Amino acid sequence: MQAVLILAHKNIDQVIELSQRLSSCFNVYIHFDKKVSLSEKQELSLKKLNVNFFSKYDVKWGSYSIVRATIDLMKLALENPQNKYFHLISGQDWPMKAPQKIYDFFEDTNKIYMNYWRALDMKKTGEPEIWWVKYYFNYDQINRRTTFGKIYHRFLLLIQTIGRVNKLKKYGVNEKDIYAGQEWVDVPRDALEYAIKYYEIHPELEKIFSTSFCSDEIWLQSILCNSQYKDRIDRDIHHCIEMTEKHGSRPAILDEDDYDKINRGNYWWGRKIERPISNKLINLLDQQK
Repeated sequence: MQAVLILAHKNIDQVIELSQRLSSCFNVYIHFDKKVSLSEKQELSLKKLNVNFFSKYDVKWGSYSIVRATIDLMKLALENPQNKYFHLISGQDWPMKAPQKIYDFFEDTNKIYMNYWRALDMKKTGEPEIWWVKYYFNYDQINRRTTFGKIYHRFLLLIQTIGRVNKLKKYGVNEKDIYAGQEWVDVPRDALEYAIKYYEIHPELEKIFSTSFCSDEIWLQSILCNSQYKDRIDRDIHHCIEMTEKHGSRPAILDEDDYDKINRGNYWWGRKIERPISNKLINLLDQQK
């Protein structure tokens, strides 16, 4: 068997519909952001689909709460010894191929599909990504996406740059060993078990990542890229993500105009999908065999 792990924070009915599509092939596990509430009808629908779901963390963008939710999802799915492959997606993802085709592909591979780069070599929004790990942040308490949060972030960068703060040095971690990438991954059981165990027996990692920014895009890459599993990593995650502004969202909300690109490409998953904007695209995808 294979497991799909879903981090969801909105559009509960769409997440249920996504689960319905996937549960014919996959075991489905969902963490719902504590800020959303499920109706009795929605909970019943998930239970009928044999979906494992829970709501434990108040998830905030850029904060460690995302890592906590992700690790708990992974541990829950690992409890079932029949799960041999694990796919981490968001509640706004959608299969770009028939779920059975996705399942069949992963039955014949032991690769890790995870993109990565060295944090020292990457800038995002004009900031060296390594700053996000070597400096201290507390975005479980501060909303980074508010006006105050944006000003606060600039203040933290300025004061810690002047003070030459380096949290990594404190915990004996070399900056060259920090890797980052997109959160969405497809991982075989042995690699995931290794990563979770490694994280648990190295408590300094939690001390580092719990006070980092966007550590959900860093913790797993940093573990696996410094392990014997690195040679098995394929950096093409086959995820259709348009990093442009469209329908008031960045990444773009995909619609029927994206179908030709999807059809030409070898994509397993796509985001963002949002009804009713994506209705026609979903109908086109449903016609695939």
